[in-house]
Amino acid sequence: MSYEGVKYRTIIESADLPSDPRIEEIRKWCMVFHEKNLAPYYPGGTHGNMSFRLKPGEDSFVITAARSSFAEYLSADSFFTITRVLPEEMAVYAYGALLREPSSETLLHHAIYKARPDVHTILHGHCESISRNSEKMGVPTTKEFVESGTVKIVASVLEILDDHHFIEIRDHGFMAMAKTIDEAGELAMKMLEKSQLF
Repeated sequence: MSYEGVKYRTIIESADLPSDPRIEEIRKWCMVFHEKNLAPYYPGGTHGNMSFRLKPGEDSFVITAARSSFAEYLSADSFFTITRVLPEEMAVYAYGALLREPSSETLLHHAIYKARPDVHTILHGHCESISRNSEKMGVPTTKEFVESGTVKIVASVLEILDDHHFIEIRDHGFMAMAKTIDEAGELAMKMLEKSQLF
């Protein structure tokens, strides 16, 4: 697996960095994902991203930056507030660091929040045992491999999303979704344990 980079345009509306207290919870789970190898290392970062919705009923959210290393304590400039996403224009509007970009999967997080008002946090990771055993575990899985960071991967996920809280993107990784960050993290841990029984 190699990092394919950001495929959308980022429009930074403000250099203000997010300061929500929930960022500390995201930092904690980033470290857990690193320790459990749910966000494998690549030169310059780790495979994985995390976000949380800012307010119920709104689609704006905070997400980790592209090329973030979950092995380290994420600095304030490792987070972006996403204010608008225009998939048809492949454009993302954000508040955050001028020299960085939001996660390459920002389009996907946005689409899930838009489709699922009950989801307030999304943790995306990569795990060989979950990927290998997802269908045996009864985890909804997308039909075929699709390039990450694209509108095609968004469509493939929305096709199977329904009211599920844990899905697998074929040959890519999983999405754990919940109302709180801890609930999503604990769900990912539960599915990791289950995957290791096969």
